[in-house]
Formats: sequence, C-alpha cells, structure tokens
Amino acid sequence: MLSCPEGFQPSFTHIKCVREVQSISYGKPEYREVWHGRDSGGGWVRIRSNVACVATCRRPQWDWRLWLAPDQDNYKENEEVMLSCPKGFQPSFTRVKCVREVQSTSFGTHVYREVWDGKLSGGGWVRIQSYVACVATCRRPQWGSRLQLAPDQDNYKENEEVMLSCPEGFQPSFTHIKCVREVQSISYGKPEYREVWHGRDSGGGWVRIRSNVACVEVLQVVPGTLEVSSTSIKLNWTCRLPDACQNMQATCRAMPSSPPCEAEEVKGEEMLHGQEGTFTCPPLQPFTDYSVTISLPLGTILFSWLVRTEGTVPDKPEELWLDPSTGSLRWKALPSCQGEIIGYQLNITTRSTQDGAFLETERLRLSSSVTEHPLPEYGPGSSYAVTMQGLTAAGAGAASLWEFQSNSSHTPHPLDISCRSVRDISPSQGTAVLLLHPIAHPNEAAREHQLIVAATHNGTGVEGACVGEPQPFNASQQPGAYMAAVLNLTTSTDFVLGDGTRGQGYHNAALRLGSDYTALLRLVHRSQQVEKFTCVCYSFSVVAGQPPGSWRGTVIGVVVLLAIFLLSAGILWLVLSRKRKSLPSKAKEDN
Repeated sequence: MLSCPEGFQPSFTHIKCVREVQSISYGKPEYREVWHGRDSGGGWVRIRSNVACVATCRRPQWDWRLWLAPDQDNYKENEEVMLSCPKGFQPSFTRVKCVREVQSTSFGTHVYREVWDGKLSGGGWVRIQSYVACVATCRRPQWGSRLQLAPDQDNYKENEEVMLSCPEGFQPSFTHIKCVREVQSISYGKPEYREVWHGRDSGGGWVRIRSNVACVEVLQVVPGTLEVSSTSIKLNWTCRLPDACQNMQATCRAMPSSPPCEAEEVKGEEMLHGQEGTFTCPPLQPFTDYSVTISLPLGTILFSWLVRTEGTVPDKPEELWLDPSTGSLRWKALPSCQGEIIGYQLNITTRSTQDGAFLETERLRLSSSVTEHPLPEYGPGSSYAVTMQGLTAAGAGAASLWEFQSNSSHTPHPLDISCRSVRDISPSQGTAVLLLHPIAHPNEAAREHQLIVAATHNGTGVEGACVGEPQPFNASQQPGAYMAAVLNLTTSTDFVLGDGTRGQGYHNAALRLGSDYTALLRLVHRSQQVEKFTCVCYSFSVVAGQPPGSWRGTVIGVVVLLAIFLLSAGILWLVLSRKRKSLPSKAKEDN
C-alpha cells in the first residue's frame, strides 16, 4: 500500500512486484523486476512511469443527490468531474474540477486549500462560490424548429425566464416564458411533479401555455391578391398579431438599372393602419424591377418582395436606313425597356413603274438579333414602303414607316396604284370579264392563284385586301374583301366574275349595281418566317345603263355611228351644192 502526506495521493495506492522473463541465455531464462498497480476498477496494470504523490482534493460535500463521474473519494488536481442529478433536476454546474491555491505560508512552506471551479455553458471556468445542488429543472420545450431561445440550453431552472424570438417577419405567440413544476400526483407519500410552461401576456401577467408556441407570420399577404401589371403593383395584407402591427410602413422602390432603360425614382410610401388593407404602388414603368417592403419603425421587415412589372408593347423603331452599297435595310436594335424584344415584324411593299397594277408585300418575322435585311430586287424606279414593329410577349408595338425608291436621287414617294381595266361589264347580269395572266416568278412553278374581290377603289384598301384574310361572302351585308375563286393558272384566260359559282371557301357572287370594285389576282407564298403576297389588281364600276355585250359590239357601234356621220355630211354637201347652182338661173329670170 502506498500513501502520501495530507493533500496528496499516490498514482497507485496498491502495487505488487512480478518477475518477467527478459531473455534466454544458454537455455536459461533471465528475469527482471516489473511493478504493477491496481487501477480504480480493481485490475492490475503495469506501471510504466514513476509513482509520485500527486496533489488531490477530497470529494466535495455538496447535495447528496449529486452523482459524480468518476465516483471517487479523491480527485487529482485539474481532473474534470461530471455532475448529474435525478430526473427533473439539474446541478448548478455539470462539469467541475479541483484546483489547489495557496492559502498561507508557514515557516517558509506554502499551505494549500482545495477550491472547485465550475464550467460555464460558454466553455469558460469560474470559481464556485456556493453550494452546488440539484435544482428542479425543465427540459427544453419541443415546439417549432424556427424558435430561437435565449439562453440556448437543453435544460432550464425552475422560474428561469427565457426569451423567444423568430426569423425576420415572424413573431412567437409569447416572447417571454418560464418553467414551473406542478404536483401531478402523490405516490407513496411523495409528490410527483410535471413541467408546465407559462408565458407573459401583453399585460405583463403570466398565463399557462396550453398549446405549442410557434413562429407566426406577423403580416400575411393574402394569397391570390398579388396583382402585377405593366404600370402597377397591388396587394392585400392582413395582420395576424395586431399588437405587433403598430405604425407599419409600406414602400415601393425601383431597383438599380442601367442605360438606356433607366428607371425613374418612385416615391411610394404609405402608413398602414388596422388589421387589414390594400397597398398599391404609384404609377410604375413597364418591365422594371421594384422592391415592395412592409416594415416596422425599428427596421424589422415583415414582408419583402422583389417583383418585375409586366412588359408592354415596345416603342416604335426610330432609326432605319438603306445601305446603298448592299441594297439592304439596316436598323438600330430596340432596347428591352418596355419588354424583352423577341423579334421584329417587317413588312416590305413593292410597287413597280413598269406595271402600276403590280403589288407585292413581304411580311417577315425576324429574330431580335437581326439588324439588316435585303430589299427585293425589281426594276429601276421601283418604290418600297417599309413598316417595322418591335415585338415583345405583349405583342407588336407601334409601326414606323419609311419609303425608298431604287436607282433614284429624288425624294422617295409611293407610286400610285394603276389597276388594269375590265371589259365586257354586264350590269343586268352582275358580271364582268377579266383577262387573267398567271403570276410566276423566275424559276418558280405555277401555283394556286386566288381571286379576291373588294368593294373599293381606295389604294390603302387595295393593299389591305392583298395581304388580308378574306371573309366569307355575306349577301346581307355590305361586302368586304371576299374570295371569289381559286384558280390553277398556267396560261392567260378570260374569267367571268360574278357568275354565282361556289366552291370550298369561295363564292363567285354576282356583282352589285352601283358599286365600285377592285379584283385582285393573288399568289401567296408562306414559310416559317416569311409571308409573301403578290397581287395584280383590276378596277371597274358597275353602273346602270352601261351597254352589255362584247368588245365586237362596241366596235360595230362605233363604225355605225361613223357611217351615219359620213352619210349626214354627204347629204348636207349635196343640198348646199344644188342651192348654189339654182342662184344664177334665178337672177337671169329676174333681169
């Protein structure tokens, strides 16, 4: 047995010597002495270092309910000891250690005393100044995962006040709580306790918490009421905790932007009152990012939303020019200020000096990355009318119009439409005969031709009928542009317009007396990005008293009239010549 002076303790209190074989020499074992010591569990272990008298502290005499681990009568200096208590209780410190400090000096020798330090929840050590006892505690409440407790511990002492908080925009139903222990029942003469949590109400009193405490959204924006248009943002709000919704302020702010789409500063601020209401941002710019915020005076944000207003149709293009070196149209790309530019609608209408009845319109859908397009090649003096529109998801914007004339130094101007004449018009039968020639471009096979009739002589109306979709003929209404026939033309042919024939999608209706008509022979070519409408127009009027018949009758009538005129002139000459002869003979008789 080993022992040390008071205040010290040997590393082992019980030791024993054993002999171990060290080596074999000439067939005989050689031994050496080895000391073993008894550990705290009662087993023997080999002692590998010097056994010394180590400063120790006696087991602390605190609450008898305390459990110490390791459970010993003495503890080495700075040896960490864990404390625990029966269920429902907690020690003042869960970890302690003994240190020895100089109490006094006697005859040049230090006199030490035992002192115990306790470990704080933050990890630091502090001197234990009082009796460590098992204190009644409550376990951390298992409520919402978003709840933040201060102090943040696994156990809380009875009546220890705990503060609750939530992430920004939320608030707990109680901000201050504490645990109390109530007697649940008496078992074998001893009370059995249960944990009960109390919360502080708005009046400052403590009330029993009968349901889970959760983080509640202070301000709720009513689902389905968020309205975003191109110029406004609107939302309906409801305050779920009226005490927390005092002096709320709603603001609209434009987010930073860059040229050329700079957002104007918006002064959208409004104080919100009551438990519910509607907030509307002032007039805003289309396709612009805004921040909508509802906050409390101290800067607590209850609601925040980053939203972009809806896009609208773009402004009309302002810069378009003809590149004479390439014969292509060029334009400056539109900025995506009103909405994301997804493309351009380009309409090119071509008229020719060689044939005033000829009209061709190309309708193109171009990508937003395209900024040039070649003009169609026609003869010198051709006139081009170009309209361009930017496209967004909201639709096409306002159109800009430019006019060009090829191979001309003069100011461009649109050429007048000079439709071909129509012969053999029969007002009584409501018909007219058109001499139709197939429309075919070089290297193109003949395709299906459409004959469209419009009750107008107006040039704009003619252009509209050329590119428009004709409606079914309606006899009860003033006729618009309608499909009179679908023809497979390969050679020139006479076509009787107004003979009453019908087919799939067309009606060659009789012409109305007293109406002006323009007939369009149209050829349509459609692809994924281009629509081309080529038209030749015929213009005529159906007038009462107009003689029917063919052109031969007209010629005969002219000949007959000419013969009558010549006969009348001959008779007049004969009468005058006879009169002259009778005048001399009458004079002789008088003499």
